[in-house]
Amino acid sequence: MELLPLWLCLGLHFSAVEWRTGNRMAAAASPGGCMLVDGTADCRGQNLASVPGDLPPSSRSLLLDANPLRTLGNRSLQRYPLLESLSLRGCRLGRLARRAFRDGAALRSLALADNALGESPGETAAALRRLRGLRRLDLSGNGLTEEAAARLLRNLSSLEWLSLARNTLMRLDEGTLAGLRRLRELDLQRNFIFEIEGGAFDGLPELRRLNLAYNNLPCIVDFGLTQLRLLNVSYNALEWFLAAADSDAAFQLETLDLSHNQLLFFPLLPQSSRLHTLLLRDNSMGFYRDLYNASSPHEMVAQFLLVDGNVTNVTTVSLWEELAFSDLSALRVLDLSQNQFQYLPSGFLRKMPALAHLNLNQNCLRTLHIREHEPPGGLTELDLSQNHLAELHWAPGQPSCLRSLRSFNLSSNQLLGVPAGLFAEARNITTIDLSHNQISLCPPQPAGLGPGGSPPCVEFRNMASLQHLSLEGCGLGALQDGAFQGTSLTHLDLSGNRGVLNGSIAPLRHVARTLQVLSLRNLGLSPGSKELDFSGFGNLRALDLSGNALTSFPRFGGSLALQTLDLRRNSLTALPTRAQAEPLLRSLRTLYLSQNPYDCCGVEGWGALQRLHAVADGAMVTCNLSSKIIRLRDLPGGSVPQDCKWERVDMGLLYLVLILPSCLTLLVACTVIFLMFKKPLLQVVKSRCHWSSIY
Repeated sequence: MELLPLWLCLGLHFSAVEWRTGNRMAAAASPGGCMLVDGTADCRGQNLASVPGDLPPSSRSLLLDANPLRTLGNRSLQRYPLLESLSLRGCRLGRLARRAFRDGAALRSLALADNALGESPGETAAALRRLRGLRRLDLSGNGLTEEAAARLLRNLSSLEWLSLARNTLMRLDEGTLAGLRRLRELDLQRNFIFEIEGGAFDGLPELRRLNLAYNNLPCIVDFGLTQLRLLNVSYNALEWFLAAADSDAAFQLETLDLSHNQLLFFPLLPQSSRLHTLLLRDNSMGFYRDLYNASSPHEMVAQFLLVDGNVTNVTTVSLWEELAFSDLSALRVLDLSQNQFQYLPSGFLRKMPALAHLNLNQNCLRTLHIREHEPPGGLTELDLSQNHLAELHWAPGQPSCLRSLRSFNLSSNQLLGVPAGLFAEARNITTIDLSHNQISLCPPQPAGLGPGGSPPCVEFRNMASLQHLSLEGCGLGALQDGAFQGTSLTHLDLSGNRGVLNGSIAPLRHVARTLQVLSLRNLGLSPGSKELDFSGFGNLRALDLSGNALTSFPRFGGSLALQTLDLRRNSLTALPTRAQAEPLLRSLRTLYLSQNPYDCCGVEGWGALQRLHAVADGAMVTCNLSSKIIRLRDLPGGSVPQDCKWERVDMGLLYLVLILPSCLTLLVACTVIFLMFKKPLLQVVKSRCHWSSIY
């Protein structure tokens, strides 16, 4: 009796342990191989031929993707009356049985992507009609035509999100999407749509987001979807985009993506809108006023011949130019890159007072006039790279229009300088890219025209906010001391300016403490240059010294933060010894060493670098041994080859060891010959010299 309480306690303890273990296993997996977590049964890729029947009846989400179900039988969801989400992506479904969702009244989300439901749309449509509460439906990748799609969507008035992407739809008419009055988001991308009839979206009063990307639409005329907030028509064949010219309705459109089309003219946008993002990248747009002989811009018009059945209409619209009536007052992001703009009309940017990001790269701009309030004072990012800019004109005496600018990209143009004082008021600028322009940096004296009226130089001194500066390939001469004094540079690229450092990194001493990324690629640093000492660059994290002619590793001292070092394409013949590389190895994560003429007898530190796993191009690092090229990874144990041991011996001692045996041999031979011919030789000598003899 005394042991009874003890046995009871032990029994309860082991029962509790067994119960917890059983629950944990049930939460991890079911007998059918499905994972069960928080009401979700994950049965993806289990090679199931039907919906499993051994899952908890309380399951709310069921994932059956990538199972060869082929068909969804009648009352397949009978055991799961609370199911709200069902995913059947990639299940080779050819049809859904008419009563497949008879017990799916709670279903809100259904994913049927990447099946073949276009083969038997009638029976599938009958099954979907039972889902009175369905909110989300994914029918992408099912080979649906517009007729099949219309049949499947009939009576699904509860839908709020629908995807018909990656099907074979070619045109949309009033009946394709009829009855979807609650639909808010529609995805039609990657079809073959080349025509949208008038009124095709009239039955969708709640539609807010429409994706028509990757289709074959040739134009959009009389655009009137006032309720839309996002419209994506990128990657089509659009040549025109014209909003309804006589419409006074307030458009809700906020984002319009017309990139990667064939637009010839700036789109005619609604007269009243909330547009804040306009993407026009990769088109054929330009402004063509100079090509017209019209006495007034009002005479620059285009006529459209619109054929609708047996009715033919001729519509005349004015080409967008300075007098455009489009409402761009809320625009914040404008991407005009990869077009054919040769100039910006006067007043173009003045219509966009809220503009913050302007991208004009890869156009045909030759000159740019920065007038008053152009660009607007709120501009934070301006990209003018890869144009043909030879001149920047800035109206003097006006308050700086660049006071809010943070990023200014002028790379790959034909600039010889920038207007004096351009950056004087740009107190918030952090990034400037002037690479691939033939500019010069200002000497310590105030900026001005050089001798002979040469273009003004560029001044970076005392730009306290400047952190990123790229001057690659600018043909810079030797840097003056303090060229970047007063800046807080963290990223500096001087690559491709041969002789800019004149063999010394002293001109960088004013930014040594702040620099984190430094690129000195292809500067012509030669064996005659002083040893590069980066001991004062305590925050440097990435250093690129590739493409020079360095014969020795740079020096690093003090507390080192360097993580990436690129020494490719130099003249290094040896790796640093372990003692020299020890400070470097503590922080280094990535090291590039290939394309150097290493001597296999000078690679003692290779083993340590291999153990560090820091050499990113280790498979391409080779060394020379007796006119043979060997990969360092192929050296036995990463050690110095045996053939190098003779090369390490003192050559004077080696010559002595080689000559001494020959000398001894010659001496012994001479002695033996002398003893053999001693007596006859003495007699001949005496007879000739008449010496007296005692015998």
